[in-house]
Amino acid sequence: MVEDRPPDADLVRRAQLGEDDAIRRIVTTYQDIAFRTAYLITRSREDAHDATQDGLIKALGALGRFDRSKPLRPWLLRIVANEAHNRMRSARRRDRLVLQIAVEASGNAVPSPEAAALAAADSDELLRAVNLLPEDQRLVIALRYFAGLSEGETAMALGVRPGTAKSRHSRALGRLRELMESPRG
Repeated sequence: MVEDRPPDADLVRRAQLGEDDAIRRIVTTYQDIAFRTAYLITRSREDAHDATQDGLIKALGALGRFDRSKPLRPWLLRIVANEAHNRMRSARRRDRLVLQIAVEASGNAVPSPEAAALAAADSDELLRAVNLLPEDQRLVIALRYFAGLSEGETAMALGVRPGTAKSRHSRALGRLRELMESPRG
């Protein structure tokens, strides 16, 4: 059933066969969102750039094992996110997550009602509040609203069950509301 295949299935098939043009297209299609994902995790442009490069290289190397019946984007972003986490764990150089690049880049995502409400808030306050979230909640917010992933894609990118991603998302939004409503102190 060809119509049930993910949109990248043919591109992945061609890349698995070693077609340079298909490999280039995968990289050019996903490098920006991969960078934004890595940046949200590492909090550093330099580390995000390195994690993106290493993650894309690892993903391309593992493309032969990729199941074309699955969507490519969450699988690829999970590899990049793992690279970014590895860098962050080993570096631990920075204290704050700076999401300005992701906020500016999020204009491509179709906003949900929650995203529209978040976008209406003062961006400095929003960034302050997102920075205060626990890492698992911060990453769910980043993937859903800044990277524009669906709920299912977010679960795949995080390597968790859809219900787990949904509950993290709900807790993160609740905590963000609390943080946005609390006076600065």
